[in-house]
Amino acid sequence: MDNRLSPSTEKPVTPQSYLELSPDTRLDDPRLYVNRELSWLEFNSRVVEEARDPSAPLLERLKFLAIADSNLDEFFMVRVGGLQQKQQGNIIFGSGADRTPVTEQLIAIHRKVAQISREMQACLWEEILPQLAREGIVIRRPEELSKADRDRVKDLFKGQVFQVLTPLAIDPVHPFPLLLNKSLNLGVILQRPDGERLYAVVQVPAVLPRFVALPVAPSGPRHAFLPLEDLIRLHLPELFPGMVIEHAAAFRVTRDSDLEFDDDEVEDLLKAVEEQIRKRKKGMAVRVQLETRAPAVLEQFLIHRMDLDATDIFRTDGMIDMSGLFQIHSLPEYQHLRDRPFTPNPSLQIQNAPNIFAAIRQGDILLHHPYESFQHVVDFIETAAQDDRVLAIKQTLYRTSSDSPVVRALQRAADNGKQVTAVVEIKARLDEERNIVWARELEKVGVHVVYGFVGLKTHCKVALVVRREDDGIRRYVHLSTGNYNPQTARIYTDIGYFTCREDYCEDASHLFNYLTGYCEPAQWRKLVVAPTHLQGFMLARIEREIINASEGRPAGIRAKINGLLEPVIVQALYRASRAGVRSEIICRGICALRPGIPGISDNIVVRSVVDRFLEHSRIYYFENGGQPEVFVGSADWMDRNLSRRVEAIFPIEAPALKHRLIHEILQVSLNDNVKARQMLPDGSYRLIHPAEGEKPLRSQEYFLGLADARTLASPEAKTPGVVKPARVARSPRKNKN
Repeated sequence: MDNRLSPSTEKPVTPQSYLELSPDTRLDDPRLYVNRELSWLEFNSRVVEEARDPSAPLLERLKFLAIADSNLDEFFMVRVGGLQQKQQGNIIFGSGADRTPVTEQLIAIHRKVAQISREMQACLWEEILPQLAREGIVIRRPEELSKADRDRVKDLFKGQVFQVLTPLAIDPVHPFPLLLNKSLNLGVILQRPDGERLYAVVQVPAVLPRFVALPVAPSGPRHAFLPLEDLIRLHLPELFPGMVIEHAAAFRVTRDSDLEFDDDEVEDLLKAVEEQIRKRKKGMAVRVQLETRAPAVLEQFLIHRMDLDATDIFRTDGMIDMSGLFQIHSLPEYQHLRDRPFTPNPSLQIQNAPNIFAAIRQGDILLHHPYESFQHVVDFIETAAQDDRVLAIKQTLYRTSSDSPVVRALQRAADNGKQVTAVVEIKARLDEERNIVWARELEKVGVHVVYGFVGLKTHCKVALVVRREDDGIRRYVHLSTGNYNPQTARIYTDIGYFTCREDYCEDASHLFNYLTGYCEPAQWRKLVVAPTHLQGFMLARIEREIINASEGRPAGIRAKINGLLEPVIVQALYRASRAGVRSEIICRGICALRPGIPGISDNIVVRSVVDRFLEHSRIYYFENGGQPEVFVGSADWMDRNLSRRVEAIFPIEAPALKHRLIHEILQVSLNDNVKARQMLPDGSYRLIHPAEGEKPLRSQEYFLGLADARTLASPEAKTPGVVKPARVARSPRKNKN
């Protein structure tokens, strides 16, 4: 579809225009869709709500502020940068089904981000920091420093900071410097003794801690910090001797960082990605955060020198770059200011078996991370690397940790003479450089490294082990909703699945042949693979629920996903709602669907759970006339997952595991009345509270307790494959608030 339309050809969609909808409205009407960017900002607002929750531990609240600020960085680097390019190319409308003009999106984004930023600053300075001060943790402002403090700070500056700084003059022979993405800087206005005004930039070194630890007196706080930019600002005269410092203000640059490829022109994908990474550092500036107290003349100077628009400037009254608060969050001790510690529990089926292969032969295994240990997945690869009977290992790698035990195990496997294949997605957004490093290290030891397809990202999570056993060759497969990353596996909720069933393993082999070769098999036995089959599969399953409802058979849909954006899926869910099919959706982030519109989506409920762990698992449930089907995998109901990525979902058929997914994981998540928010038709969310007489249920705390209970369970509960289901109602209660 050509987006280059005259503004007069379509009526702009206003936030409240959905109120004009009637039950016979066409399902492609733009008013039926929430704008993608504004929906994402609503998600980030929910993250900020966690920071503002007075019942949460103080350092965890600080962490949520850092997360929210990091989220905004990526949002500007990827989403806003793309919108600005459309605007510069005179493209009137974006690609979303809401058909909101690009310029209106940018205006709305600016307004919403400004609101979020004000809330974050108020939360930090008015709520969290005063309470942290009572706990002995203080972030000083320059004006709060005593003379003795200033003397000590001066010594810190001379001994640890001065040598790293480079003042950058800006004049006809000193051009404006290339300021790196996400760099924090001081814009300085100077005067010569003769009164001539000059400008300079001092980059705040990213190699030094964001907060400088100050010496503390025995009677003072246990920890005192000064932001690094304030330390530098106090000592600018030493960088510009003989000059008058008229003003100095902190500012931070965010650059467009999305990679772009011309699929028809790419001959070497690795080189193309490396070239795009180099260009990223010089990408177009899409946002400059500037202190509120900065004079207008400095703002105009930055706009002129960086080729900005006035709307690219975001004035900030408080701390710029809250992502640095992770430093404070990581202070040792203070356990009473953190979430209670937990140790992921082992799988009894794996723990009680001689080795992991024997455990999988006993029966399929379902792991719910982070409540159950991801170490089993690492052990699967590490054991395969050392096992003399293992002939081959094949694995996809989308994102992994900086010192990945999984990658090291693959290297050892190759050293041990095994056939090792790694499908490394070097286009994984913002992880491209790390993945290139891993790819090259794997290639050095003889691993066959494949980069997937030029036009598609490989997002599926699959590991396949081929092993010679007494009765012949046997394959073992691990399928997952999450990445092979031990670090994020402790903070993301995901589902992992081990099996040696021949039909699953045959499909896994075909999937790797598809990724490393040219041909996709004519038929899949268990896996449902994108981009060729998944969208049609989902539509067929939704249509079957519509038919069942119309014929009086049990019908219903439940989904736990990260995003819902694909218009054809949204329209199918609207049709299902009109047919009387109830859809209960737990969608963490972006949701383009508007629930609760009479006659259109009044049978659809959308909720979002934001809590200690990042909800990341994808689960799909279809009632199927009383014979429920459950699928798990890597794909969301997003256009990118269904059309532009290699994805895989798979059925869970073992009765005990299927029961667990339906009656425990999905149901408890739907019943959360502490950390869940319900989406309203206007795209906003409201926090759900327990109804009168109803007990609070915080799903993530419930799962933590359940994992502990399983580990301490009675002997009969330890029987492999048998799990005591959670005692929760089948249908979520209605919110009375």
